[in-house]
Amino acid sequence: MAVSISVVVLLLILAVVFLRSGGLKLSHALVCALLGFFLAGTSLAPTIYDGVSATADVVSSVKP
Repeated sequence: MAVSISVVVLLLILAVVFLRSGGLKLSHALVCALLGFFLAGTSLAPTIYDGVSATADVVSSVKP
């Protein structure tokens, strides 16, 4: 649960930065948000979640 909240916060921060810099239009952000909501309701959601979790585990195990 903590990983998904962290990812959501990171993506929200990136979206705000892109919106303010003009690199992302509001319509594009809405389309991306809708895509995320629709993907969450499909059968791909567990696969995406497992992939993000595995990536987070790999990144957290890397020592500088």
